[in-house]
Amino acid sequence: MSPARALLITGTVGAGKTTVADALGDLLADARVPGAVLDLDWLRRSWPSPPGDPFNSAMTVRNLRSVARNYLEAGAVRLVLAGVIESLEERGRYREALGVDLTVCRLRVEPATLRRRLVRRHDGDEARLRWHLARAGELDDILDAAEVDDVTVQVADDPPAVVAAAVLKATAWAP
Repeated sequence: MSPARALLITGTVGAGKTTVADALGDLLADARVPGAVLDLDWLRRSWPSPPGDPFNSAMTVRNLRSVARNYLEAGAVRLVLAGVIESLEERGRYREALGVDLTVCRLRVEPATLRRRLVRRHDGDEARLRWHLARAGELDDILDAAEVDDVTVQVADDPPAVVAAAVLKATAWAP
């Protein structure tokens, strides 16, 4: 087995980052590749966020350092992450926290598909839906400008396992 590596699935809100990361983890497990799947949103989930850090990025990196080390010491050779990084500087902090090579794959979704997903996700919560629709476009622009991804995978309404297989192929991460 090759040295341990990490893969971050990124994209705008509603792109399917967590769903694809889960499916990717299943593919790796089926291939008997020791690994772990981490949703970075859960590593940052505390409040209040410090001033100047609305998405609690510093806490994410702090927790990622500990969690990644634990998984790697337990024998994981593939860490699959779902989350958003908005700059090359932030990518460097994640890479340092992980302690292994990091590949970033961005999921791109057509606006109509993204809107459908967000409407379904936030059914009955108009305020959250409005926020996420606005954030989706804003975040896509940020990711376009930041160029933090190594590869991009276009996502339609394919099943998660199909998208995960496309990510594995695009990143040369096939087990």
